[in-house]
Amino acid sequence: MLIGELINTSRDAVRMAVESRDDSFIRELAEEQEKAGADYIDVNCGSMIGQESEAMRWLVKIVQEVASVPLCIDSPSPEVLELGLASSREKSPMINSVSAETERFREIIPLATRYGAKVIALCMDDGGVPASADDRVKIAGRLVTDLSQAGVALDDIFLDPLVQPISTSETAGREVLRAVDAIRSAHPDAHLVSGLSNVSFGLPSRKLLNRTFLVQLMSAGMDAFLVDPLDRDLMGAYYASAALLGLDEFGIGYIEQFRAGAFE
Repeated sequence: MLIGELINTSRDAVRMAVESRDDSFIRELAEEQEKAGADYIDVNCGSMIGQESEAMRWLVKIVQEVASVPLCIDSPSPEVLELGLASSREKSPMINSVSAETERFREIIPLATRYGAKVIALCMDDGGVPASADDRVKIAGRLVTDLSQAGVALDDIFLDPLVQPISTSETAGREVLRAVDAIRSAHPDAHLVSGLSNVSFGLPSRKLLNRTFLVQLMSAGMDAFLVDPLDRDLMGAYYASAALLGLDEFGIGYIEQFRAGAFE
């Protein structure tokens, strides 16, 4: 599964479009991501302090005018998350995100059950982001248990092992790969998801590192990603990996996407 990450007001062009209510820019960005293969479109305006609620309401309205895929509503604010979920007409929206942090879990879980939403669950707790694979696996286990008890189906749980920059720790990539392998073995019916850009922070040729890490994560068992679906090299790596790992019967998806021009 691919979640298109481009409608995010932390990107200057998107913020400017939201501030000026440039609906044509947002429509085009939503359409391009879906056409490129996004299964969900992430909507994030968390950087617009004091304006986030109105921005979320407007963005959801505009994106839904052109997108047939469901939305991933992304905000640090439970109130804004609910506003986005309530405005989404899709039956299977996604929440980005909950965590094992006590207060965050308490605030977000009622929204997931009320709107029947899928949930991105960050493998962190009140102690922060764990450094080791073992700690990530333990938190993932708690999240699966607590989310299941709250009524979230295993197939609606997307565990995020939280990639950290390899520029600050040479073991950061390896620990996440170990965690993905162990979480996949322990919870085969849940999903694993990740953004990729953190791993390359502070380093040159970031796109090369990101798409290489995507291939490694897929090999370890990750099955969902927040990505820029307009990055043709990354999309090529994704579809090629799916075919090589036996996740794409007879390479049909690979062939179809090649013919559609998703990659070269």
